Amino acid sequence: MMLAPRKKCNAKVWMLSVEQIVPSPFQARTQFEEQELSGLAVSILEHGLLQPITVRKVHGGYELVAGERRLRACRMAGLKQVPAILRDYPDDQTAALGLVENLQRQDLNPFEQARGIREMIQRWGCTQEQAAKRLGMAQPTLNNKLRLLQLPEELQQFCLEHHLGERHARAVLRLENPEQQAKALQQFVAGGMNARQADALVDGMLQQKPEKPKRRVMVKDVRIFANTIQKAIQVMVEAGIPASARKQEGEDYLEYIVHIPLQKTGGA
Repeated sequence: MMLAPRKKCNAKVWMLSVEQIVPSPFQARTQFEEQELSGLAVSILEHGLLQPITVRKVHGGYELVAGERRLRACRMAGLKQVPAILRDYPDDQTAALGLVENLQRQDLNPFEQARGIREMIQRWGCTQEQAAKRLGMAQPTLNNKLRLLQLPEELQQFCLEHHLGERHARAVLRLENPEQQAKALQQFVAGGMNARQADALVDGMLQQKPEKPKRRVMVKDVRIFANTIQKAIQVMVEAGIPASARKQEGEDYLEYIVHIPLQKTGGA
């Protein structure tokens, strides 16, 4: 399904009750700035909603196709009715139009964009190349956005909370594990690094040679040594030599003092 450019049309605008309109299940955006919505609500109260929302008919009411932010602001402004254009869109086109609207207006954060694109690819059953063409996006750009989803969710949230951009997130994807990625992100924030500085930091981390772990004697190996000493003492005792051993344990060592008396031979 190709998304053709929207043509100007004289579609009829309906005044619909906000209570009849349900959110789109395909909405990729999950975060809405309260302050931004408040500003839009004030503007709507002063000038009205200049651009109608788009809906489609569903059982028992209407489902939003495009205009989630506008609808939320209308509700915040206390409007009972909103102007809406009624369209008959199938699910795949409804989802695509909502995503394209958000992408064009840059309303989504990078991770919401990536999840929205991934959902579109799954819904369309197409390749990344085909999806890029349908969304009017260069394929390398689309690929880079999808790569962001390789970052663990807690690190995605860290990026959002500290206002780190898409390039910051992509930079740490070059690191091997989440621990290194988290360390790098924390350094980005502490140093107030821009995207270029973030890339340079990751380059430095990649050039560092990992330390070789020091070989440590396992506890079970120590027990084998201790048992060997005890058996040797026992053999000597059984042979008539009154040998003995005293053990002392420290925080990081085990000490054995073995006492073996020397037998004197007498003359005839």
